[in-house]
Amino acid sequence: MKNIEGGICAPLGFKAGGVIANIRGKSKTKKDLALIVSDQPCVSVATYTQNKVKGAPLLVTKKHLKNGVAQAIICNSGNANTCNDNGIEIAEGTCQLVADELSLNEEDIIVASTGVIGEKMTLDPFKNHMKELVSSLHDEGSDDAANAIMTTDTVKKEYAVEFDIDGHTCHIGAIAKGSGMIHPNMATMLAFVTSDINISKDLLEPMVREIVDETFNMVSVDGDTSTNDMLVVMCNGMAGNDKIVLKDSAYHQVRDALYSICESLSRGIAKDGEGATKLLTCHVNHARSIKDARIVAKSVITSSLFKSAMFGEDANWGRILCAIGYSDASFDINQVEVSLSSSKGKILVCKEGAGVAFSEDEAAVILHEDEIDIHIDLHDGDHDATAWGCDLTYDYVKINGDYRT
Repeated sequence: MKNIEGGICAPLGFKAGGVIANIRGKSKTKKDLALIVSDQPCVSVATYTQNKVKGAPLLVTKKHLKNGVAQAIICNSGNANTCNDNGIEIAEGTCQLVADELSLNEEDIIVASTGVIGEKMTLDPFKNHMKELVSSLHDEGSDDAANAIMTTDTVKKEYAVEFDIDGHTCHIGAIAKGSGMIHPNMATMLAFVTSDINISKDLLEPMVREIVDETFNMVSVDGDTSTNDMLVVMCNGMAGNDKIVLKDSAYHQVRDALYSICESLSRGIAKDGEGATKLLTCHVNHARSIKDARIVAKSVITSSLFKSAMFGEDANWGRILCAIGYSDASFDINQVEVSLSSSKGKILVCKEGAGVAFSEDEAAVILHEDEIDIHIDLHDGDHDATAWGCDLTYDYVKINGDYRT
């Protein structure tokens, strides 16, 4: 497996595009409407937010994916189309516009939106720019689509990998958006994954859910679960490999590649957290269960006090133990060991649940870097987990203080 360029257009048969539709009526320079299309119908699966308030696009997409088939994704930024009395009408109308322009079935269109919640929306921007959007489709259009789905993101999240299955070159590509309101639960922010592998839905669906639990569900920027979180994986089978119907070596190659993509997206989203200056990666080892490991890892990277300490480059390890302590996990505090590391080195700060002597100057040098690793050894079992987050800065409040206005 190797990393390649091309994003969502790296797999065979996929095109993408993005245009300025001025959906929010404020920017005339930022692309805000994206389209991804496959030459062939795709085996498609998705995971969605568990927030009880869901955006209309999720409800429509969930209905369209009941048969596990899709051929196109349309996504706008700037308006979440959530808590609107005409939300379903807008989402369904958007799918119909795409279907008419591409001569596809409306039910084969996935629709997604991101942006301000509760802001009125009309179909006019979609009607006025649909022909332009379809005309923008090309096999190097991943960059345009990646930029069009961004809101407060400062960098695009775009990855692709290539690997071989029985002499057939296969690809997985992806784009994602996410910077704030990030605390997924059985979903992610917005992530669109394309592939040309040939695989059964019965294998793809549980694979995706397992990987989401290991990657996207282990990310937190601010503890808020969005109303519009969605991950979609589309596979059109154009690589020509024999259809994967068993958990054989080909299955594990695909799983490894998909995990690599999802891990890269997760790290990218955490590092680009609103106002963030540091990527925080928390490794928990030797927990009693995988559930305990995940709970502890996520509790630490979600702690506002710990995140603030990392912004201040303060090795305040007591905040780590505090976050472990209020988590709903099983552990023996008298066995907990904590270290902090970066490219500048590693320092032990806690052993057997108590502080140890360490150099504050050395710790400050380690914590000055923009990627910090927190190592927690529970010495209590055989299970490990990793979570990703970011520091909490002044700019997070600035960004969200006037996000709507």
